[in-house]
Amino acid sequence: MPSIRLHRCLLTFVHNDIDACWKVQKALDDQGIEYEIVKSPTHPRRRRKQVIAISGQDKVPMIEFENGSSYRAESREMAAEINAGRLFDHVGEPRHE
Repeated sequence: MPSIRLHRCLLTFVHNDIDACWKVQKALDDQGIEYEIVKSPTHPRRRRKQVIAISGQDKVPMIEFENGSSYRAESREMAAEINAGRLFDHVGEPRHE
C-alpha cells in the first residue's frame, strides 16, 4: 500500500467529530491505513508553506500521496471517502509550479 502523509493541525486534542483533523485521522486509523503525521501551524495559515507548496492551498487536513500529489476536501467528505475505501482513487498528478 502506498505510504501517505497526513498534514493536520498542530494540536488535535478534542477527539470528536468537531475536530476536522481528528475526523480524518480517525478514518485512516479505522481503515488500518498507515500514515505519517505532519503537524502544520494553526495560524496564520500563510505559515503552512509545505501544505501550500504541495497542494496549492492552505487548509488542513490534507493528504499527501507518495507520488507528491495531494487530496483535500471538507473533512466529512474526506472521512467518508477513506471509510468507503476510495482514498487512493484520489491519487493524481503531482503539483508542478
